[in-house]
Amino acid sequence: MAKMLTEKLSLTCDRLLSHRQLACCYSYFSIPRHGKEVLVYSTKDGQQKPLVLTGHHGDISALTFGKRSSPVILCSASADYVIVWDIELCQKRTQEGKVAAGTVIGTLLGEVVHLSFCFSDARVAACTGATACILSSKRPETIRTLTGHLGPVTSAEFCPWNNDILVTTSEDRTFRVWDLKTEAVFFQSFVLSASPLLTTYFLEEDRHLITGSTDGQVWCFSLSDDHKCHLVTKMDLEKMEKRHQMHQETVSHQAGCVLKSSADKVETSKPVLKMALCRPLSDINGDQENDNSWFCIGSSDGLYVVDLATSELVTVLYFKDYPKLSITMAGSWTISPGCDNSMLMLVSSLFTPCVVMLEVHLCDLGRPLACGKGFSVFPSSPPLPNSPLNTELKKKEPSHPKKKGGVKDQPLVFHCNVKSSGYTSAPRRIMFSPKTNVQKNSSSRKKADGNTGSLLKDYPADGVAPAIPCADVSVKKHVSCLQYSGDGKQILCGLGDSTLLLYKSCLTGAPAVYIGHDKPISSLSWSLSRQWWLSASEDLSLQIWTHCNSEPAIIMGDKMFSKPIRGAQFYYLDKFVLLASGPSLYLYLYNLDITRDDIKRYHQRSVSKLAGCFTTTSATDITALSAINDFFSHIVLVCGSDRSIQVFDMNKGTVASEVPDAHSRAIHCITQNKGSAFSSQAPDSYNLFLTSAVTDGMKIWDLRTLRCVRRYENHVNRCQPCSSAISPCGRFIATGSEDNCAYVYDIRSSNYLHRLQKHSDTVLNVAFNPATPQLLTGTLDGKLRLFKSSSGSSLSCDTSAAVHSVLNKTV
Repeated sequence: MAKMLTEKLSLTCDRLLSHRQLACCYSYFSIPRHGKEVLVYSTKDGQQKPLVLTGHHGDISALTFGKRSSPVILCSASADYVIVWDIELCQKRTQEGKVAAGTVIGTLLGEVVHLSFCFSDARVAACTGATACILSSKRPETIRTLTGHLGPVTSAEFCPWNNDILVTTSEDRTFRVWDLKTEAVFFQSFVLSASPLLTTYFLEEDRHLITGSTDGQVWCFSLSDDHKCHLVTKMDLEKMEKRHQMHQETVSHQAGCVLKSSADKVETSKPVLKMALCRPLSDINGDQENDNSWFCIGSSDGLYVVDLATSELVTVLYFKDYPKLSITMAGSWTISPGCDNSMLMLVSSLFTPCVVMLEVHLCDLGRPLACGKGFSVFPSSPPLPNSPLNTELKKKEPSHPKKKGGVKDQPLVFHCNVKSSGYTSAPRRIMFSPKTNVQKNSSSRKKADGNTGSLLKDYPADGVAPAIPCADVSVKKHVSCLQYSGDGKQILCGLGDSTLLLYKSCLTGAPAVYIGHDKPISSLSWSLSRQWWLSASEDLSLQIWTHCNSEPAIIMGDKMFSKPIRGAQFYYLDKFVLLASGPSLYLYLYNLDITRDDIKRYHQRSVSKLAGCFTTTSATDITALSAINDFFSHIVLVCGSDRSIQVFDMNKGTVASEVPDAHSRAIHCITQNKGSAFSSQAPDSYNLFLTSAVTDGMKIWDLRTLRCVRRYENHVNRCQPCSSAISPCGRFIATGSEDNCAYVYDIRSSNYLHRLQKHSDTVLNVAFNPATPQLLTGTLDGKLRLFKSSSGSSLSCDTSAAVHSVLNKTV
């Protein structure tokens, strides 16, 4: 078995310890005996006799070790005393034949259910009833008494980056963040669950706070400098387990394996009994990818390893899968780092008086398997001879009727216009005189200099995200889609009333209006040359427009498609038009001819030809589509109404792989990290893509492994198809939201950077300017708002074409 869970030691106790807090650290673990004595065992030498500590008169209810490695101190609590023991000093006194003694730091506090040291081991938090007492670990002194919970306090933990902050959880289903200097409450949560909260844990690197309940719910909050908590993600162990099992079945099916039948599985509750960081040491040394977001949850039926970045299970170690274990159901967990890249776990049995010491080797946990093989947006070989990408459009030569009569009707001159001889004009009185002292136009010189500067300007790779509003425009109708041109100078805006608007990037001046559709615009796409663009609509038509005409050059409609077009764009360096309708993916060749005959004004000279039609697996309707047009790529990503993501290899014209159940709802938006002509990223960064689904947030995926690598859930998306976008530098993600805000995330963190407020309605669409740090938002009530970066400068509206950056930058 690849995932190893080994039993190092099993102890039979004189009574049930299922709901007692036991203690475990790197060198020792401790359990009560006969109710009033404390046994301290060595984790390194199982044959060594335990150290016996006496001093309590009541039953011991909680034990915990200090956070520091030296000296090793242990705190034990009963209804009469709270005692701190120096383990090495007690061992020395025992070896000398003396009685080991500890320091009583609390008296008659009542039944203590939880103990916790601060990170300097100077203070101890003791939970008794609805009160949390802060005690000195050196002398009998009660520093603070924290009251306010409406139910018994179940746990208390000190903040690792600020020892004056304490977080408590309670059976009243809330947690509180306390200021230990003043006994004030910095933050009190709402009622999180129908079940009591049991435990809490801090992730110091991300400044996150995680808490769990008895019904298997897990919440992750960010704890900011103002001590206010913001929900980052919420997880359900039972739902994560079901998704994990479905994923395992899919991978096994693709690999040709058969999993064990689940007919004999019994559904059990999954209380969150204990949480701890689960980070292999090899990750620190750089041998593997850095998985700082992994943490483990000890529950009644086993150990759950969770990836906080994706809110998914990495693996589950069930007790039932290891028949040699002395335990089948757990009542309490204590987790500590071990030696040789392992973790030690002291687990008490739920129904029997038994305690076991388990060891998990982190290197055996491995990574979750991917659905199918991985891919890359960069082609590894040229197109096959019979590839759809090799299809060409045969252009017809114009046929002119032959003239009769030899050289009849030949022109006498070689120009269309002949200059007058001047016989009828007045005679010239003044001969040629040269112009002298002519000054050059300074404004034109400045304009030229400005153009040159912008040509050489790259998108800032280390700038801040755009968050400062700088322009507002009202378009009266809801904004259905937005698209910047490749040079960042123009904006296409599709409206819900079938109108298409063309703005300057600074949103100044009246827009050019294009009318041709009958229903709302669903997709927009610019060509690489920025001389033409396409629009798709709910009226089952696609139109290609040019700058010089107010009428479309190509109209693809007239019952060509039976269902609305859910995605359309230029593809393969503008060679094809790619669109999705129903379960089919269409690939069209086209040729634009904008010349018109005034007599046959409505005769369309531009042509289009179907190069290929491809169907999704199980014929599921396509809900979203994405492909890269800036360079040759064989990969096309489509999302189906069955919640799947399918990878099309257009070189072969087949579905190369599929990710089933990518979201809990059908994906309505998929966006690839395409960069821009003004920025350069690491090659592997272009394999990232982003998906959005109603009620299921956003997920970012890696095409190389076809697995989710992070989830973003701070925004609100309950019913509207809010779009998302990745910045040209690849460092930020923007998304619309139904709380009248737009959210900007750092791609490396699940917590948002900026919450762009004061929109008048739901933000449906967002788009990054490819040339300068600007973000454009469009709302349901027809408002456009432009945001700029505090450190970025705007691109002037009269700049010339973009110059591709060749600098090697790393995100």
